[in-house]
Amino acid sequence: MTGREPSSLAEEFLPQTLLIASRGYRLSQFRADALAGLTVAIVALPLSMAIAIASGVGPERGLYTAIVGGFLVSLLGGSRFQIGGPAGAFIVLVSAAVMQIGLTGLILATFLSGFILIAIGALRLGNYIKFIPFPVTVGFTAGIAVIIIASQLRDFLGLQLDGPEPAEILPKLAAIWDARMTVDLTTVAVAMGTVAVIAGLRKLRPGWPGMLIAVIMGGALAALGLPVETISDRFGELPRSLPAPALPGLNLDLVMAAIPFAVAFALLGAIESLLSAVVADGMTGQRHKSNAELVGQGVANIGSSIFGGFCVTGTIARTATNVRAGSHGPISGMLHAVFLLVFLLVAAPLAGFIPLACLAGVLMVVAWNMIEKHEFLSLLRVTRADAAVLLITFFLVVFRDLTEGIIAGTALGGAVFIRRMSEAARIEEVPTPDTYDPSSQQSDVVVYRLRGAYFFGAAATLARTLDRVAELPRVLIVDFSNVPFVDTSGAHSFAILADKLARRECSLVVTGAQPELRKVLRSQMRHQKNVAYRPNIDAALRDFANTAPNQSSGIMEE
Repeated sequence: MTGREPSSLAEEFLPQTLLIASRGYRLSQFRADALAGLTVAIVALPLSMAIAIASGVGPERGLYTAIVGGFLVSLLGGSRFQIGGPAGAFIVLVSAAVMQIGLTGLILATFLSGFILIAIGALRLGNYIKFIPFPVTVGFTAGIAVIIIASQLRDFLGLQLDGPEPAEILPKLAAIWDARMTVDLTTVAVAMGTVAVIAGLRKLRPGWPGMLIAVIMGGALAALGLPVETISDRFGELPRSLPAPALPGLNLDLVMAAIPFAVAFALLGAIESLLSAVVADGMTGQRHKSNAELVGQGVANIGSSIFGGFCVTGTIARTATNVRAGSHGPISGMLHAVFLLVFLLVAAPLAGFIPLACLAGVLMVVAWNMIEKHEFLSLLRVTRADAAVLLITFFLVVFRDLTEGIIAGTALGGAVFIRRMSEAARIEEVPTPDTYDPSSQQSDVVVYRLRGAYFFGAAATLARTLDRVAELPRVLIVDFSNVPFVDTSGAHSFAILADKLARRECSLVVTGAQPELRKVLRSQMRHQKNVAYRPNIDAALRDFANTAPNQSSGIMEE
């Protein structure tokens, strides 16, 4: 869809594939989508295996996830150009799940997360998930990147650790430091060469698939006898087909253990996929359907788990590659999954020659690119509040937990927003023109104008001014023409003010309030008889000029 919101409930959840098909799909578009799908598959092939290995599972699991999950994301999703698959953002959560509940628990958590995502989309909550403060997204993305870099140091340097590698970053770094004397220079050379090839091709030949070329070069050297650890050394030969579909076991104890991970997978997947869809929208001028996208992501996670994969989400780098490669729609994403399946069926044994150092180099580049360095430094300089949100999110993600970082950062971001909105709200006295009864005393009427949203954050600040005002006039006019929003807390402060005025036999006149604002104000002042509503200040002043000094106004419709 272009430039407008879905016009009906059915349209809101209609997959983009059906929309494209209903508008006609030409052979020329299929050719362009096939080329784009092949381009994305070339990028996704090494990434899918690298992310799976970094997550603590076999490389074939990454391919299962990209093939099944990626196909379903494109088939059923609400973003026209979204490419789904395993994502670097999930490495921390997936590896933690594998260590705590095992591979079976991971697959079950992925299965359950699919239903959670479907529920989020069906309840139409997708629009709210996008309202995450920008410093939070920058902070948690940078934090994830740091964790990925730390997780790849072992394979990048060829270290031999005493015992399993710790999950937490500080013990991990300590273990790596203790093993520093076991650095393998051949492994380091392969990893550094991988990074150099990717960076060099990106600069000199940006249209070439640098990651795949670097991995092929590393695999060729290993096949010729270079002494480095390869995929087959650690994991054996990759299977040459998808596994038979099977539902995960629903053991009650395992379900209870998997639910926290399922919730985390669903929330992070929703955030990551919608951010990726927004990026695609910005590149193409299209507009994705958030809730349809989440439902599609949910089905994709269920499908991935049934075929032995793990959590699926929209991936920003692969989605952007899809757009730049000339995609016309979701067919390119479906074809990218088909091309990966062909590789699995035909060339899986060749993947065994890929050095783990190559994949570590690939993930180092991915993690480095994930860090939005310019935005990170810019947010540190803009305001102390934004810097605080950014750093709290970043450090909690790195040293505590991804979910804690997002929740704490969003909560702090919300508090910062409330404070700023409260400071923006103000009340100012308006001089009363001499257009009403000249015999009236100027002190009998006071006019104030509110500006900004009047909600619970601003109510406490402005209530002190209103309390002082309540001691002055026989009629208090408060203009709401420049107030876009009033909540019940703000309305309640006016109910208190109206009570104080009533005890002095004085009136409160609300002017310029839109119908939705009057509804909220009346909900709190429905019992006050000294409150009136007028369309503007002039109308209120004319009424005052015609009102006897001891007469109190009631609530009257405009």
